Amino acid sequence: MEKDIEQVSKLKKLLMFLGIIFVASNLRAPLTSVGPVIAEITKALELSNTTAGLITTIPLMAFAFLSGIVPRFSRKYGMEVILLLSLIILTIGLIIRPLGSIASLFIGAALVGTAITVGNVLMPAYIKNNFPTKVGTMMGIYSVAMNLTAALAAGFSISLGHFTELGWRGSIGIWVVLSITTIVIWIPQVKKKRIDPVKGNFAIDENKVNLYKSGLAWAVTVFMGVQSLLFYCLAAWLPKVVQTWGVSEVESGWILSYVQFAQLPMTFIGAIIASKMNNQKFLAALSGILFTIGILGVVVFKTEYLLLWCILIGAASGLAFSLSMLFFVLRTKNAVQAADLSGMAQSFGYMIAAVGPPLFGAFYDMTQSWTTSLGFLLAMSITLIISGIIAGRDTWVE
Repeated sequence: MEKDIEQVSKLKKLLMFLGIIFVASNLRAPLTSVGPVIAEITKALELSNTTAGLITTIPLMAFAFLSGIVPRFSRKYGMEVILLLSLIILTIGLIIRPLGSIASLFIGAALVGTAITVGNVLMPAYIKNNFPTKVGTMMGIYSVAMNLTAALAAGFSISLGHFTELGWRGSIGIWVVLSITTIVIWIPQVKKKRIDPVKGNFAIDENKVNLYKSGLAWAVTVFMGVQSLLFYCLAAWLPKVVQTWGVSEVESGWILSYVQFAQLPMTFIGAIIASKMNNQKFLAALSGILFTIGILGVVVFKTEYLLLWCILIGAASGLAFSLSMLFFVLRTKNAVQAADLSGMAQSFGYMIAAVGPPLFGAFYDMTQSWTTSLGFLLAMSITLIISGIIAGRDTWVE
């Protein structure tokens, strides 16, 4: 009897483990698969460049405006149920998005963004709730799964279009296979939970914290937002910057691959190391320092030693991302607070991130020099260091 119970418990943990990996794998790939085929989509649907930009802007806006309300639904119905619902919405969005009309493209993008918002907000809280003694390791695995599939989706997007013989529709539509697989893996999580329809599976938080009055919560939010801003600015503009300095289009495309693959080891190792430290001030400051050195290297040396600067920027981005996710867990006392802090930080954080790429371009338009735009990123790197030192203190939101 005891062996049967033990086996059931191990199976339950295995399903949770697989569920985390598969949900994480759905949180970036549907977005990063779009960039390489954006020209195809623009031509096929006769879109302007501004309109085409909405394909990626709409999900970011969903992150910004919906992150704050996700915890409310989670408290009412339970994390597992809401995450399952988000996977169903994601699947519908992935089916609609490549149907071939402008309306389906944008409706699909909105559904995809809405679904991913739920996973972004709730997965850190889910990990805190179910793996409280292995938070660092599980957050590392979660982050690596998310970023690895993102890198692969971008790298193989065009090839997948050729493989499916559907062009851009196949490139962005094939990810429905992954979302359906994830639904099958996730269903047991809902079956095994007895959800109180009023309280969900969260513990009652008798000491409700007003995060909007917490300096620590705002530091976490700024850290989250600025690290996202730095990544999205560099992802959007770095290839263009080096192209103007003489790098070919093909070669410049690999620049982002270098950055993304440099992220992976730091994303995993950083979360594990950070979770074992008394505080994370040093690591948070280090992420900002690495960003500063990498960006400064690009400003001073331009295309010389470019691989080195990409590795430093990627390492900084991976470390900063894993810390921002980990702060939701380490700076809170329970899963309720973790979900609330995750919602607040991602809501306001993505608002901060969304203004970055347009500002980067605007600085260039005003000065006709990339140095000004990169100087803006250096200022943001300093902001990352300051907010990271505050967010990295060994304390809880209160």
